[in-house]
Amino acid sequence: MFLCQGRANERQNNQTAADSLILIWALKKLDEQHRIRFQLELEFVQCLANPNYLNFLAQRGYFKDKSFVNYLKYLLYWKDPEYAKYLKYPQCLHMLELLQYEHFRKELVNAQCAKFIDEQQILHWQHYSRKRMRMQQALAEQQQQNNTSSK
Repeated sequence: MFLCQGRANERQNNQTAADSLILIWALKKLDEQHRIRFQLELEFVQCLANPNYLNFLAQRGYFKDKSFVNYLKYLLYWKDPEYAKYLKYPQCLHMLELLQYEHFRKELVNAQCAKFIDEQQILHWQHYSRKRMRMQQALAEQQQQNNTSSK
């Protein structure tokens, strides 16, 4: 009797160990799937910063597809600072916000609309770059004055 009970316990322990290994493997697989999904969604959200890509999507009717529009709504979680910190092109969040409006989605079919948005992004970037350069120059001059006055 004890011998049978010992074998039963051994089989149960082996089964528990196998179940644990399967669980660990499944969790690793799930973790890998989450990582891949994160990367895909990150790349797609950042593509939304490109007005020419938005024009491409609009011309092919993606913005008329209810499930695609729902997907754009789902992607709003990227506005959360926990996720936004991974974005290289933060203007994509503004575009994602604008894509929530049907009127904006309809206007993107027009290539002139995409061109205008592209030009506005360039102007914004140029203004930001110049402003940043002026601030850095002013800071350098202030530090230089502080150094000469302390001597």
